[in-house]
Amino acid sequence: MWHHKLKLYVITDPRVGDIINAIKLALEGGATAIQLRMKEGPARETVEIGKLTRKLTREYDALLIVNDRIDIAMAIDADGVHLGSKDIPIEDARRIWNGIIGATARTPKDAMNAEKNGADYIGAGSVFPTSTKEDTIVIGVENLKRIVENVNIPVVAIGGINHENAPSVLRTGVMGIAVVSAVMGAKDIKKAANELRKIVDSFI
Repeated sequence: MWHHKLKLYVITDPRVGDIINAIKLALEGGATAIQLRMKEGPARETVEIGKLTRKLTREYDALLIVNDRIDIAMAIDADGVHLGSKDIPIEDARRIWNGIIGATARTPKDAMNAEKNGADYIGAGSVFPTSTKEDTIVIGVENLKRIVENVNIPVVAIGGINHENAPSVLRTGVMGIAVVSAVMGAKDIKKAANELRKIVDSFI
């Protein structure tokens, strides 16, 4: 089952110079899923990076999720696609996509609607303030817990999660944590991933 591979979900950061090397280091450190998030670049470049990432994720038995773009997910044979509130609706995505669909939710109502519409997992957040996304709405640990309690599909917590606050997040019953800066922004990516993975493993 793929659910357990949501444990340590690392999202790529366009600010990282050598993205493929960063992904490899994150996987070496214990990342169980990689989300390719490249909003700015041309699709052709994203596909090229995606194909290399697909190779690496297979090598390390990790999930590959593409942010927003079903066409790119299809082109690189990704495991899943993650859809936000401004992306293609889940029910429409389901008609053309047989893989995993993740959906962003900030409230229990959002999460329940996403589940009803066919989402396979919820990305809930932002749990804490974060610098990687503008227009961030912070939901806090209590609301995260409410989301977990209201759906029957796995919930991955996202937003400002780091080594210090990860335990408080993991106590809510989430299936995993999604991070950008805590791994991709670290001086030693492999070590940062490894330390986070140890924390996650002690709860899940």
